[in-house]
Amino acid sequence: MSNRTLISGGLVVTAADELHADVLIEDGRVAALAAHGSAAAGAWTAGRTIDASGKYVIPGGVDAHTHMELPFGGTSASDTFETGTRAAAWGGTTTIVDFAVQSVGHSLREGLDTWYAKADGNCAVDYAFHMILSDVNEGTLKEMDLLVEEGVTSFKLFMAYPGVFYSDDGRILRAMQRGASNGGLIMMHAENGIAIDVLVEQALARGETDPRHHGEVRKVLLEAEATHRAIQLARVAGSPLYVVHVSAEEAVAELAAARDKGLPVFGETCPQYLFLSTDNLEEPDFQGAKYVCSTPLRPREHQAALWRGLRTNDLQVVSTDHCPFCFRGQKELGRGDFSKIPNGLPGVENRMDLLHQAVVDGHISRRRWIEIACATPARMFGLYPRKGTIAPGSDADIVLYDPHAEQVISAETHHMNVDYSAYEGKRITGRVDTVFSRGELVVDRREYTGRAGHGAFVHRSTCQYL
Repeated sequence: MSNRTLISGGLVVTAADELHADVLIEDGRVAALAAHGSAAAGAWTAGRTIDASGKYVIPGGVDAHTHMELPFGGTSASDTFETGTRAAAWGGTTTIVDFAVQSVGHSLREGLDTWYAKADGNCAVDYAFHMILSDVNEGTLKEMDLLVEEGVTSFKLFMAYPGVFYSDDGRILRAMQRGASNGGLIMMHAENGIAIDVLVEQALARGETDPRHHGEVRKVLLEAEATHRAIQLARVAGSPLYVVHVSAEEAVAELAAARDKGLPVFGETCPQYLFLSTDNLEEPDFQGAKYVCSTPLRPREHQAALWRGLRTNDLQVVSTDHCPFCFRGQKELGRGDFSKIPNGLPGVENRMDLLHQAVVDGHISRRRWIEIACATPARMFGLYPRKGTIAPGSDADIVLYDPHAEQVISAETHHMNVDYSAYEGKRITGRVDTVFSRGELVVDRREYTGRAGHGAFVHRSTCQYL
């Protein structure tokens, strides 16, 4: 009995159901659910009982797109695996899927082992890895097969960042063909980086150096063109495709058209595209640098298409692309040259709350909130039903969520290792109260009780939508 926990009296919300139920946890897993007040629930005994009255009982969030300790632009993302996963826990996210990076001229194995070493013993919540392919050749294509067997079942390629991560269409096609044969899911950063570099050069030559020009040169049409091209390459290869951080209405239209043909094409967007816009990039005194990310923030009118895509399932997942750089000393590297501003925003702690605000605002339903933040990312990346739901046998990654609490997002109170908040001063309704990771309390009634090293590497199966 001592290793049992009973969560009593809350509204259990999953992607499929909402029910007033009690949840029994035993040995780190969900042992049973039963209607609150039923004979079955009344017969349960536990060493610890937690009253969830007035709260939602939801699965821990699955953030399928984070970059902890990522080297970029002569610096590194400011969150370590320790600080970043602690912040994730505070925000109700209990699993992250981070990106291990292969460097040009090096093996996938080398890159993956580097990321294992960064994360091992440092994470407060569970973690898995995608693999960034920077160098597609006979050797790395063979390594893809081995990584799939190891539970690293997704591979990211870039149509952007020539000279760093960029792959040409031939390399992309070869990687997609390999994914089609070994079950690996190809993830794509879809922007025409070759054309963008020309526009960057021309803007700087005209003396257009401010952060707002970052958004102006990374044009909507170049995201839409690259999205279209990625889809066609995937069709040729017979490969599924997952397009990351979709920001523009025209790119959503490309995904919708592909899905209308029945193609296995999937799309992700991020809170920054749903809640921020080019207005932020235009903030004076270089403050716009805080909002430099790629794909860039778009004019506000694109938000309606993104919300519609989430409702119609043309977009399936909301991840953060959490890649924080401090304003002081990091974002400031780009003073006088917007192309030198490190690309990335902090957000791993804010995603579940912002998406609950979307429920409050009427953009999505409660169950859709859980679907796009927990269940679908778990299915997409081979983690379901261990992660992403509350069901017998699932890991007891459970969040007690207070839907009525009010909070103001601020760098003064967040736990991410970054000196600003992208959502500074935003008032929202709803807040994480208590968080379990595999049955262990990591946040207990707004008090952190977790520890570095609790989080474990999770072996993933292949995409469960194929």
